[in-house]
Amino acid sequence: MSFLRRLSTRGLLLLAAAAVVVAAGGAAIAVAASRGAAKPQPKPLAQALHDALAAQPVQGITARIRFTNSLFPSGSILGQVGSALMSGASGRLWATADGRGRLELQSDAGDVQVVWNGTELSVYDASSNTVYRAQLPQHDAGKGGTTQAPPALAQIDAFLRKLGDSWAISGARPTDVAGQPAYSVSVSPKHDGGLLGSLRLAWDAVHGTPLRIGIYAQGSSTPVLELAVTDISYGAVAPSDVDVAPPAGAKVVDLGSAPTAPSGPSTPAVTGIDAVRAAAGFPVVAPDSLVGLPRKDVRLVGGGTVLAFYGQGLGGLVLVERKADAAAGGAAGPLSSLPTVALDGLTAHELATPLGTALEWQSGGTAYVLAGSLPPAAAEAAARAVR
Repeated sequence: MSFLRRLSTRGLLLLAAAAVVVAAGGAAIAVAASRGAAKPQPKPLAQALHDALAAQPVQGITARIRFTNSLFPSGSILGQVGSALMSGASGRLWATADGRGRLELQSDAGDVQVVWNGTELSVYDASSNTVYRAQLPQHDAGKGGTTQAPPALAQIDAFLRKLGDSWAISGARPTDVAGQPAYSVSVSPKHDGGLLGSLRLAWDAVHGTPLRIGIYAQGSSTPVLELAVTDISYGAVAPSDVDVAPPAGAKVVDLGSAPTAPSGPSTPAVTGIDAVRAAAGFPVVAPDSLVGLPRKDVRLVGGGTVLAFYGQGLGGLVLVERKADAAAGGAAGPLSSLPTVALDGLTAHELATPLGTALEWQSGGTAYVLAGSLPPAAAEAAARAVR
């Protein structure tokens, strides 16, 4: 994870937004044939999900999409970052049956192009003429020409019952999206959900294609993040539509390979506050509680980073401690370009969004990052308690 500390705030957030659009766009490969269709007949949620997972894919898709990003207020520094991924935009999506795709977002703030295949993801930001590249994790499923069967209806029922212990789940609501008959569902945390209000998904009723996915904050009727198809067609996609290279003169930031499990014997994790303090090599704070949330776990990872977890569920928070890099002059963290706030004599960089807050600061030779799905005032109160 050291490359994330070296990556600029702009690059870090661009990649996070790209992950959202690729996760939704890459799944949209089976497409309905009808146009302007009526809403589908009502179905139990488990049956609607089973039918979607069992649907036959098509050769490829071509779609127009709308990406909404209201994580950052328009007047904030990040809200002014010149990139379609940061400000939201409309664009086009192409995807093939063999796992290749391209998403093109166009806006006055600066176009973005996301290209992926079975091994690599690249994000080109025209506003900075920079391309970010990362290797995708590889899976063994499907090798040898076999296709994994969809889960049985009973398995989906069991999964929904288990999910219902922690999440409130709506039924499959008949609707239409982009002229396709569709079902939609929303899920919201029953407790310990932090600032998250709900997750909402709509999919094609005939072929199971994801057509809209959105994330909503508590008390809001508009999405914080959403990728929605506005027009869609199906059929073979030309290789030239998905195999597109960035400009030759673009700056390249290579993020390397996705993390993989170690092949040899792993070193046992150092856990427990006493053992962590003895092994860390710097003074570890990790208070017993923060803003009323008890410390649930503390561990030393990577040989020099301490992670302390407080509370539970999405309403919890994490405190990261590590020895400060003296050579970096206190400005090496991923949030170092963000606005500052005062913490009782210390200065912290703060990222505040409708879904949560992150703070970064240094004190006594230790670098701290605190993050959680809680309002800025609560996050700042927790940071002040780290002494």
